[in-house]
Amino acid sequence: MKDKIALEEHISTIENNRYWDSESEGIRNGKEYMEYIERHLLDPFLRLDLMDQYGIELMILSLTSPGVQSFLNANEATEFAKRTNDLMAKQLLAGQSRFMGFATVALQDPTAAADELERAVTQLNMKGALINGYTNVEDDNTGQYLDEPPIWEFWERASKLNVPIYLHPREPLPTQIRNYENYGSLIGSAWGFAHETATHAIRLMLSGLFDKYPQLTVILGHLGEGLPFLLPRLQHRLHKQRNGAGLGQATKTVSEYFSQNFYITTSGHFHTKALVDSIAEIGIDRVMFSVDTPYEDVEEAATWFDDADISDNDRQKIGRENAVRLFSL
Repeated sequence: MKDKIALEEHISTIENNRYWDSESEGIRNGKEYMEYIERHLLDPFLRLDLMDQYGIELMILSLTSPGVQSFLNANEATEFAKRTNDLMAKQLLAGQSRFMGFATVALQDPTAAADELERAVTQLNMKGALINGYTNVEDDNTGQYLDEPPIWEFWERASKLNVPIYLHPREPLPTQIRNYENYGSLIGSAWGFAHETATHAIRLMLSGLFDKYPQLTVILGHLGEGLPFLLPRLQHRLHKQRNGAGLGQATKTVSEYFSQNFYITTSGHFHTKALVDSIAEIGIDRVMFSVDTPYEDVEEAATWFDDADISDNDRQKIGRENAVRLFSL
């Protein structure tokens, strides 16, 4: 398929690399792999030949995880986000319409994050924001999740701007990784990312956020971090426990929120049966193609998708049309 649009595609900056612990990533994932990753994060133009070869017209770029979400000082985080967005905007202008961007926002200061989102969307032509999970507050062991009251000011602005927010994974808090002890490779993208991010999304659903701001749109990668398969069980058990404590402020079922307020992408999950099951759960109009470059391979993602046993109409919707509609391209 030609003219595909991909939207979980990552970059880094020299400044960001000073905060990003690529050495520990190299130990976990292999040094040769991480050397390749670092090189391609810093230079997104290395992807252009592969984009041409495998029919990707446009990539929407974002700062790699954990990005600004790991900063502890709110002022430093806010200024870093502004510099990152300005630098990304310059890169995108040089990309000759092959690249667009998601803004970096520092939720250590929700008011400043809302203002920066508005600046990035209205002045820098960003297509929303990508947030790398919870935001560190106080120390590395304390995280603030996006359903918590201090963040709702940011959500109100996102709703007014009518732009989507991509909820991207990051590793669980250090206090929550006992389950992975002696199995370090599970902490990140292989397993821990999905568990952490799926739970984060469920928190959003149960919090009442989408009742207050019904037009909010959240995007999840990796075919919804397993939620298309887990939500029916969750919904069933929540109904059984409906008179229990700690069920949040939701007025709808989790499946209703999922199909009304979420989109999912194929990033890093190139399996046709899982794709078909996801379509059945969330609907064809809410699934979009992505690769997860440079962590995943453009050739593998595009070849799988172009040959997947789905209808050509569905392929066009997932590969391009849904993104064109969502981002008003």
